[in-house]
Formats: sequence, structure tokens, C-alpha cells
Amino acid sequence: MDRTRLEENWTNIREQMKHDYNITETSYNTWIRDLKLGPVDGNLVTVYVPSLNPMMIDYLTRRYKEPMTAAISEFMDETCDLVFAAPGEEPEQEQKEEAQKKSAQEDLIAQRAEKANLNPKYKFDTFVIGSNNRLAASASQAVAETPGDVYNPLFLYGGAGLGKTHLMHSIGHYILENNPDLKVLYVTSETFTNEVIESIRSGNAASMTKLRDKYRTVDVLLIDDIQFIIGKESTQEEFFHTFNELHAAGKQIVLSSDRPPREMQTLNERFRSRFEMGLIADIQPPDFETRMAILQKNKESQNEEARRRNQPPQDVDDEILEYIATNIRSNIRELEGAYNKIIAYSKLNNVPITLDMAREALKDIIYPEKAAAVTPKMIANTVCEQYDVRYSMVASRKKSAECVEPRQVIMYLCRKYTDATLDSIAKLLGKKDHSTVMHGVDKIKNDIETNSELRENVSQIEKKLGLVSQQENSN
Repeated sequence: MDRTRLEENWTNIREQMKHDYNITETSYNTWIRDLKLGPVDGNLVTVYVPSLNPMMIDYLTRRYKEPMTAAISEFMDETCDLVFAAPGEEPEQEQKEEAQKKSAQEDLIAQRAEKANLNPKYKFDTFVIGSNNRLAASASQAVAETPGDVYNPLFLYGGAGLGKTHLMHSIGHYILENNPDLKVLYVTSETFTNEVIESIRSGNAASMTKLRDKYRTVDVLLIDDIQFIIGKESTQEEFFHTFNELHAAGKQIVLSSDRPPREMQTLNERFRSRFEMGLIADIQPPDFETRMAILQKNKESQNEEARRRNQPPQDVDDEILEYIATNIRSNIRELEGAYNKIIAYSKLNNVPITLDMAREALKDIIYPEKAAAVTPKMIANTVCEQYDVRYSMVASRKKSAECVEPRQVIMYLCRKYTDATLDSIAKLLGKKDHSTVMHGVDKIKNDIETNSELRENVSQIEKKLGLVSQQENSN
């Protein structure tokens, strides 16, 4: 670890640690502020304590070692171990050896992950779980914890950009981190096909033996987009025997596809029966809350990276995240790409990140005909403007007529024009029970048929939000 760079960031690291772990000003000034950076030996960082009191060193170790280790690792973008010591003291040899052993083990795992073709960014802790992918995520975790024992094979399916590949890599990383002696291999079906073709083309037994040795001696085989081998006779045959040999030996197999086995019309029955003998788990497009969580995670990740590089974090309002999450619904890659485009647009044009700027930056992604998509907060603000009432009153417990009707109109429009859940709408309006939302939606639905004033108000709100043309186009 580079001590010079660590020294340059020492103040920022402590400040970030204070922020991330909610350390009070008093605790920070008492325990953290006066800590000095000592020697750095490989990945072992020594932090000097301004006291010879062994009780202080013991307290710091128990209370702050883990947060400070995490803060240093984030800023430096590499793992480390940490020890508190009085000035002039050196860490005990045992601690040095333990840190070196830990570092060597992490290096070995990283090398094996690279050899297994695993993306270092795709791990379980960076995967956002929602109602759309909960079964697939739980099954993947179970497979990673006990490879070969449950759900073998695990068959993940869903559209492009929904997280199948992320889960497959996560399984591989988890297994290597907890069982580094196991042999893990991730490949796409295209890679597998090309290697089979090359082995056949070479025309010698040694080449085919090498191929089989590569795929049939692993403990965990992960093959992405398996649907692309269908119809390729030689590739199918080689995969069939590879599957049988691994499964018979109790080795874990994980496959992904864009559709379930039963919908692969040209799939041979012997393949279908094998694909279905474990667990089939689908991944659906994420709902609004999951899309928001993905964007929040992306924002946090990028801001952490900025702090590591001693750069200011990007200030992206939730309103902008809501705009992205509302308009980009089907694909996580597009969702993250839209966020990255906003950040790049801001930097390249040296302009602050605002909702208007986001609309301009994403005009080639979010088309005019799709621009009518709105967020629950946008609906709430427009309704309050129409009824000339403050949002704080509508979101309060007040039951006066001036609050009740706009509150129920918000509920109605949120259900009609967004995919927000009843619980999230209730939360928006300061309610604990989603049954209140259901009642409000039903009341407006019924009253709008007979109450011309209500109907006119709702119509005006829809026009302000640009929803009228969208309705007409869908009719």
C-alpha cells in the first residue's frame, strides 16, 4: 500500500469514517482526530495513538478498528489490515505475519477469480434484491454456500440486462472466497461453442482431450446464454456429455438463458429434462422501488470511488433518480447507463446536475412520446398546485376537506400512471396502512363519474403532467 497517498488522504479518510459510521463530534474529537499514520508494511497499516495508555489502544481496537480499516480500504481501493500502537512501538511479529498471510490469501483468490473469468464488480453485496429477483438471488446464495448439494443445476432465465450474469459471477466469487481450493469456471455459450469448433477443426485427439480436461475437471461450471448452443449439433453433444459427467460427480452447474427450457422449441427432450432437474428461477424487470435502489447503489458506489480519488462526489437529487427510474423500466444496464450519461454530461459541459439538465442529457434515450411518464412526487406536487394546498398539509394527519380530496387524487393518479406500490404511496402521504390508499383510489374512481368538479380538476392535473396525449395515444 502506498504510504504517501495514504498520508495525503489521511484527513479525508477520518472525516469519511465519521460520516459513514455516524460518529458524534465528541467521540471523533476524543478518539479519532489526533490519530497519526504510522509505518505501512505491505498491507499492514500502523496507526499511532497519542497516549501510552493500553486501555485506550484496547478501546480503539474494539470500537474503531473495523470502521477505519473499511475507510482506508475504500479510499485506497485495496484491502488492508490495521493495528493501533503507541508512537515508537512496532506491531508484533505475529500481527505482521497474520496480515501478510491474509494479503497473500486475497491475492491468490483474486488470481483464481481472474482465471475463472469472473468480473470483480459482480458480487452479492453489489446486487440489489427486489421482488423481481428474490427467488433467483436466494437460490444463487444457497448454491454458493453449498455447491453441488442443492439446486443442481441452477437455471436462471430472464431478459437481457436484468442481472443473470451478475448473479452467476457472484456465485463464483463467493465460492472462491470461502472455498479457494475449488475450481470455478465461467464462460459464455459462445466461448464454449468456439472452443468446441476449434478442437474439431484441429483434427487431433490431444486438442479434444485438452478441451474436455478444461470443462470436465471443474467443481463449478457456469455457462451464460445457454440458448445459443441449441441447434449446434457438435456443441450440444459435447455439452451433453460434459453436463452428465459433472452432475454425476456432484459438481455444481449453473446455466442462464433468456427463456425457460419449456419455451425452447427446438430443445431436445434429453436437454430439457436435465435443465429442469434442479431449480428454475426467473428474473423479471425491476419494479420502481428496485430501480430506485439500483440507482441509489450506483450513486453511492460512484461517490465512494470519487472520494478515493480525492474528488468531490456528485450531487444527484432523488427527483432526478425518480425521473430515470420512472422512464427506464425494463433494463438495468440502460438504467445505469442513463445515470452515467447524466454524470458525464455534467462534467463535460461543466453544468450543475438539475432535472432540466437530466432531461436534456437523456433526450435520445427517453423519447418525447415516453416523456409523459411521471414520478409519484411529481404527481403530488402538481395536485397540490392545482388545489392550492401545501404538500406538508396533504401528507399530514389532517382530515379537513381541503386535504382529503387532493390526498385521494394523488393516490388515484399514482396508481393509474406509475408502478409505485400501495405501501410506497402510503409512505409518500405519511400513512402507515396501505388500505387507506386502496380506499382513496376506489373513492376517486367512483366519484369521478358523477362529480364534474372533481373530474375537471383531475383532467387539468393530467394536462399539466402531459398525460392526456399519452391517454389518447393508447386509445
